[in-house]
Amino acid sequence: MNKVVKGKGAFLHNIMPLISDPAHGTHFGLTGQRGPTAMELKALQDRLEDGTKLMRHCRQCRADAVGLLGEDRGQEFTLDQLPEAVAYDPSQRETYREIVAVERGEHVAVRKAASAEIAALEAGACVLVAVATKGGGRINQHFGHATEFQIYEASAKGVAFIGHRKVEQYCEGGWGEDATLDGVIAALAGVDVVLCAKIGDCPKDALSAAGIEALDAHAYDWIEAGIAAWYAGHYGTHEQLLTA
Repeated sequence: MNKVVKGKGAFLHNIMPLISDPAHGTHFGLTGQRGPTAMELKALQDRLEDGTKLMRHCRQCRADAVGLLGEDRGQEFTLDQLPEAVAYDPSQRETYREIVAVERGEHVAVRKAASAEIAALEAGACVLVAVATKGGGRINQHFGHATEFQIYEASAKGVAFIGHRKVEQYCEGGWGEDATLDGVIAALAGVDVVLCAKIGDCPKDALSAAGIEALDAHAYDWIEAGIAAWYAGHYGTHEQLLTA
């Protein structure tokens, strides 16, 4: 199918896993056909990404979805809630666009610098990094508050976003449940390190026991900058770190 899609001239397409949760009532769920694991889906995407860009950010949204990825706001915009007259101030929008342009330019520069920093180390290691983020391209969410983690791959090619892993929120009301933490750890299979704004000793120790490093040393950094800093500290030689 990938070859046919590419042959038709497509430069971007999506590989969607089976919707196999029985709660959704699909044929696959009702007949016991499981969906792929996150690592199985990644392996297939890696095999097919030879000149065709894949939509690794997909959350399987509805066609009529409103809001942000993973945050459906459709109920806020029903017809009965629309005002009869809409007041619009174009100057406010222009000011916001200027702020976005500055942020975007800074982020692009940081992304390029991070990839160059990792490539210069010549470590050759390819690792998966899970990031707790509320958006904006930064490491800005508490581990226990995350309902999904963005997954990045760091290698000699640089830093690349490759997908996301949905999880059940571990910490609610200041307390965490062991069973929920076990589910989060299972969802992070294949991940080498978790970067977040803050994490408690209990989940940090549990992640470590599962072979996953977790740290909040790069809180509120740009994601790619935090990943590059961790990678350099983990794989760089003493001489390279002194000149970084």
